Amino acid sequence: MKQHFQNLVEEEDLAIDMTPMLDVVFIMLIFFIVTASFVKESGIDVNRPEAATAVKKDRANILVAISDKGEIWINKRRVDVRAVQANIERLKAENPQGSVVIQADKKANVETLIKVMDASRSAGVFDVSIAAQE
Repeated sequence: MKQHFQNLVEEEDLAIDMTPMLDVVFIMLIFFIVTASFVKESGIDVNRPEAATAVKKDRANILVAISDKGEIWINKRRVDVRAVQANIERLKAENPQGSVVIQADKKANVETLIKVMDASRSAGVFDVSIAAQE
């Protein structure tokens, strides 16, 4: 009987407990999800103007596209010019460090571009750039 009891104790000691490893994996997963920054696409492709001094901008999280017809697109949705500020405020609340990049078509109206820039600044985002091709 004593030998049988000793064998049971040895078998229990040999079992590997995977719970701590799974806890670490889930904590790392949650950490990466919370710290990841997601780029919101504008929703349309535009023909950007060329610029000799164009530089790549990192951490551009809020993309606003202006088509050649004057349509404004944010997050794959067409947006009225009066709703641009509210949309940018909402996206800024999701990512406070984000900047606004306006992807204006070559043939876009300058007045629409200025309205989008003003709406961005009114929403509290002062890091506003205009996309161009190198």
